Amino acid sequence: MQTVQTILEKHRVSDSLAQAIHCVLDCSKEISVLLQKGAMAGVLGSAENENVQGETQKKLDVISNDLLKERLAECPVVAGIASEEEDLPVAANEDGQYLVIYDPLDGSSNIDINVTVGTIFSILPSRGEDPSKEATYLQNGRQQVAAGYVLYGPATMLVMSTGKGVDIFTLDPTSNEFVLTQEQVQITPSTKEFAINMSNQRFWAEPVQTYVSDLLAGEEGPLAKRYNMRWIAAMVAEVHRILNRGGIFMYPWDNREPNKPGKLRLMYEGNPMSMLVEQAGGLSVNGEINIMDIEPEKIHQRVPVFLGSKEEVEKALSYHKA
Repeated sequence: MQTVQTILEKHRVSDSLAQAIHCVLDCSKEISVLLQKGAMAGVLGSAENENVQGETQKKLDVISNDLLKERLAECPVVAGIASEEEDLPVAANEDGQYLVIYDPLDGSSNIDINVTVGTIFSILPSRGEDPSKEATYLQNGRQQVAAGYVLYGPATMLVMSTGKGVDIFTLDPTSNEFVLTQEQVQITPSTKEFAINMSNQRFWAEPVQTYVSDLLAGEEGPLAKRYNMRWIAAMVAEVHRILNRGGIFMYPWDNREPNKPGKLRLMYEGNPMSMLVEQAGGLSVNGEINIMDIEPEKIHQRVPVFLGSKEEVEKALSYHKA
């Protein structure tokens, strides 16, 4: 039986980085238990406040965020913390080597109906800069030393990369350990599945309108292939499906809020998911360039996302270039 620690040792991950990863995973195990208890634990429903994004928080958003923030602050290798649910970064330990960035509960609108949600995390080097300052965290995705997510579904699963491929682990309820169940996952280069929120179609830019119309045209259309559409409204679930059977996930820019480049957050969602997708042989772009090549300007920056099977993402990209 290979555990997370076994794989970290196999990939020669430093003890300090392993410690930071284990701290995130220990929190995720507690979140998993709360989700399994659901209404019995009193964690369902909305909290009476909004996050920095102006979104209504769920009770478990707040609980998960507080749990991660408190535990990571106690982890000696963590210099600073940034959360999608927090206005500003939080300094942790003066001698810490890493910055941990996270979305405590992606897809939280699904909590009350018992549909898959997850915790997304990204780990960056601290570089000795002030962890209370936003500028310290503004590193592009290529600087990530680890990234992953914990998926809370029928099974609790960890998907992680430290820059040496992507491995998938399943939480064994008997030992309470994440056990390796899929090693060195690869995304199929071609696909017949796409995921996009079709209710926003009228707001998309012309290249996306044209591309999705061609997808829907099937065998008789210019792409000469019948596609199926999927939409779960939780990025962790969408990416997990793509890692296992291919596909393309899209959350493009739309014209409802022209000053916002997209809905998803570069630091909390775009970069960690892009690292996983690229490490598994896929592609992740914003419609122009690779997402991990974007130089961030602010901690809560948004970004359009097109990721998944390489050939299909390149096809979508060609519509933008045309």
